[in-house]
Amino acid sequence: MNELPNTPEPLPPASVVEQQAPPRPAPGPGLLQTMQRPLPLAVAILTVLLALQAWSSHSRINSLRRDMAQSLQKGNAVNASTAALARDVADTAKELQIKVGVLESRQSEAQTQTLALEQLYQDLSKNRDEWALTEIEQVLTTASQQLQLAGNVEGALIALQNADRSLSRSDKPQFLNIRRAIGADIERLRAMPALDLAGVALRLDGVIGHVDTLPMLSDEKPLLPAAPVRGSRKQAGDRAASDAPAETLTLVQRVTQTWRNWSQEMWDDVRQLVRVRSVDTPEALMLSPSEAFFVRENLKLRLLNARLALLSRNEAAFHRDLASAQDIMLKYFDTRSRVTQSAQSALRQVQANNLTIEMPTLSESLNAVRNYKAKD
Repeated sequence: MNELPNTPEPLPPASVVEQQAPPRPAPGPGLLQTMQRPLPLAVAILTVLLALQAWSSHSRINSLRRDMAQSLQKGNAVNASTAALARDVADTAKELQIKVGVLESRQSEAQTQTLALEQLYQDLSKNRDEWALTEIEQVLTTASQQLQLAGNVEGALIALQNADRSLSRSDKPQFLNIRRAIGADIERLRAMPALDLAGVALRLDGVIGHVDTLPMLSDEKPLLPAAPVRGSRKQAGDRAASDAPAETLTLVQRVTQTWRNWSQEMWDDVRQLVRVRSVDTPEALMLSPSEAFFVRENLKLRLLNARLALLSRNEAAFHRDLASAQDIMLKYFDTRSRVTQSAQSALRQVQANNLTIEMPTLSESLNAVRNYKAKD
């Protein structure tokens, strides 16, 4: 048989080659001793390191525990304050809700009142002219009554001017006729003659104030002796006797002069004792102090009645009371006194005033207002 040629065997892979490498020789006993010597030292070092690591870890854990405890305490405090704040907020929220409810109820009431007021204003605005005319009519009626009863011209003028001012605020041409009538009444009142009622009343007040000082006939007192006059006459007679020459005066003349002086002095004394006066009303001299008081009060009452009649323009009562007052003064008071004469003169001046001034009526203005209201 023919033998096959020898073919070279394939090379094994590198890994196989490496595995099939021959083993290394084992270390000897010297090397093992050398390696076993630092092992306890390493173990000791490792033990120390582990102890340090454990101590460090324990310290860190304790520190973490303390931090966690503090954090928990702070968290608990914060939670407590938060809970308290939450309770306060809840209470405040409840109060606010209550207040909001009250405000809402009040707002609803205010809205209701506003609507009612608007409705009322609309109702009033519709009849505003009617209300204004009614008010003007009432004012003019009152002014007319005062003008006729008390003659209050100033009050009537003020009422007419106020009515014209009220109508001037409206731009309606329908009010022109009313304003024209009011203007005519104003001009009529301004053209009236003025009567100084205040001045006349003040004069009456002055007379009333001096009634207590007026002398009465029952208060008459005798005059004091005229000593200075008698002395002057005697001195004049003595001076005439001394101026005359002594040899020219005879005994008869001296006796005559003495008798004349003595009779003159006696006559002066007699004149002071007896005083004759003619009085028309003898009973005026017999008044007691209480009766004199009532006479003065009656005079005051008459003057006060005259003052009231003056202010009410009652001319008949005014003149009647003044005449009665003058009769009382003539009957019971001393008309020779200057005080009494001054009071009588003041009463005559007051009595000379004429109160019969015909007051106009405000019928034109009233008729204009009433006609306008009747048309509407």
